[in-house]
Amino acid sequence: MVATISAREAADIISNGDVDVVDVRDENEFTAGHIPNARLVPLDKLRESPENALSRDSIIFVCAKGARSLTAAKIAARLGFSKLYNLDGGTASWVKAGLPLVRAA
Repeated sequence: MVATISAREAADIISNGDVDVVDVRDENEFTAGHIPNARLVPLDKLRESPENALSRDSIIFVCAKGARSLTAAKIAARLGFSKLYNLDGGTASWVKAGLPLVRAA
């Protein structure tokens, strides 16, 4: 099952550690700004080979607004992962909540 969480809830889960933050946007979007410690797995690549892209349970999926990340979370659920989160509103809600983004130098 996929839990939809707010940016503040995501920040709390991330601060407690032991979660994989997977950003499913494209590389240009990721480079422009992403959640700290997130790793890039574009949705197309995740669809091609989800077994290779996802290695553990407890995953927060992130995109720009929440649609692509929900799709990614559903893919993970079909693989048997159970501790799955979708960031409601994506990075837009993260920024709106006043949380930091990492930008490539």
